[in-house]
Amino acid sequence: MYLRRHYRTVVLSDIHLGTSHSKVEEVSRFLSSIDCERLILNGDIIDGWHIRKNGTRRWQPAHTRFFKILMKMMENCGTEIIYVRGNHDDFLDALAPMDFANLHLVKEYTFDGANGKRYFVTHGDIFDRVTTRMKWLAQLGDMGYTFLLWFNGIYNRYRAYRGKPYYSLSQRVKQKVKTAVSYISDFEHTLAEFARSRKCDGIICGHIHHPENTFYGQTHYLNSGDWVETMSALTESKEGDWNIVYYAEVEFENGASDLNLVPTIAPAS
Repeated sequence: MYLRRHYRTVVLSDIHLGTSHSKVEEVSRFLSSIDCERLILNGDIIDGWHIRKNGTRRWQPAHTRFFKILMKMMENCGTEIIYVRGNHDDFLDALAPMDFANLHLVKEYTFDGANGKRYFVTHGDIFDRVTTRMKWLAQLGDMGYTFLLWFNGIYNRYRAYRGKPYYSLSQRVKQKVKTAVSYISDFEHTLAEFARSRKCDGIICGHIHHPENTFYGQTHYLNSGDWVETMSALTESKEGDWNIVYYAEVEFENGASDLNLVPTIAPAS
């Protein structure tokens, strides 16, 4: 038995449904273990790029179950769901804005936190020069990232066989490559400045698969991470406190034993 957690707001992004690397089972278990008043799906929930390229053959029953869980949250708990489109699900541009019962499809979103601060929500791709001005390069980079994830799977099956923990190659690359670190820093500063220009106290984004909860001056910068590797979410308590919650922590607290699915950065050896 475990104590079911209740949050005022939960933010998820970058689930990439329709790809083989989406941790849809894990995100579905996470959502099934909590209650929340507001759920923000902050872009790249469905990966339209891969679906257009590969058709629907990568769409699995588990992906459909994910949306059934969302419908149950709306029906049983009255959860308000805000779906903010991202660059991989930009096919939704033609539909946004749209309201259907407790579901709101938007391009951006603003709300007041329980702490009285105003937050601007955007996926973040519009602040990425590569995705906005050089889409072909973004798609090329996506192919490289997909290959790295494929190789990462093979490498970690070998590590599991040797009794070693999960090792994320792509996360290590992001941490070690100077230009990648510089890009993340520039991205965060740009969004913080934009929040200030919109008279907001904070900004919530996704896109770069790098969970964060920090301040740039007086501006609160939050990034929900992803459900491809880090498996992380942002949560707001009823008192207005924001935290990054990792699937590893939820499974551990719930007494789950299968933690090999949880990516934690470990030294290569």
